[in-house]
Amino acid sequence: MTGENFTELMAIMRKLRTDCPWDKEQTHDSIKAATLEEAYETVEAIDEKQYDKLKEELGDLLLHIVFHSVIAEDNAKFTIDDVIESISAKLIRRHPHVFGDTEVNGSKDIERNWEKIKLAEGRSSVLEGVPKNLHGLYRSFRIQQKVSKVGFDWKNKKDVWAKVLEEINELHEAEETGDKEHMEKEMGDLFFSLVNYSRFIGINPEDAIRITNEKFIRRFQFVEKKIADNGGSLLESTLEEMDKYWEESKKYY
Repeated sequence: MTGENFTELMAIMRKLRTDCPWDKEQTHDSIKAATLEEAYETVEAIDEKQYDKLKEELGDLLLHIVFHSVIAEDNAKFTIDDVIESISAKLIRRHPHVFGDTEVNGSKDIERNWEKIKLAEGRSSVLEGVPKNLHGLYRSFRIQQKVSKVGFDWKNKKDVWAKVLEEINELHEAEETGDKEHMEKEMGDLFFSLVNYSRFIGINPEDAIRITNEKFIRRFQFVEKKIADNGGSLLESTLEEMDKYWEESKKYY
């Protein structure tokens, strides 16, 4: 059934590329932003635990995989079969403890082997596979994860927290100089050390800041609604009034 459904999806996409002027005009570059948007919407559905929405967003994401593959097929670059064969081979190659005779003692061994295998595939650095377009916090997180897998890491979280405090002090010192470039570098060091600490306590910093952003939005919208319900205007409200409703919002969000 899955094979039949996938074959039908490919047929639909190929027909769209032939018969629909808009679909026919699209390129990898023209739809790449939409591909990224669909990935974000998928993550949003996961965060919200909205499984009907997740099903729909995964479909949209699959559409983009198919769309890019058909564009490549039209340009004689590769086909969807090449995509599937490539990822299947990669999964087998990178899981020798499942498909081969490699023995491991838990996830740490698997992660270390994973990096060794990728280097053997031709990468010159363990950091080569970290995309430049990732959000800054998550890119820091992935960089730290990567080097950790090959043994370049702090020994305990106490030392990591000490580094966070050190970076806070260095930021304050930079601020006193008034040198914006220096301050920017120290702020970056502080963020990087906080990401490192979050990794040590098992928190994904990108997830954490996304949750906080959404919480702030809900609380501030609560403030806006309260002011409006009382006949007021946000622009004419005092900070004290907004703070009062902000504290009230914490009961709900």
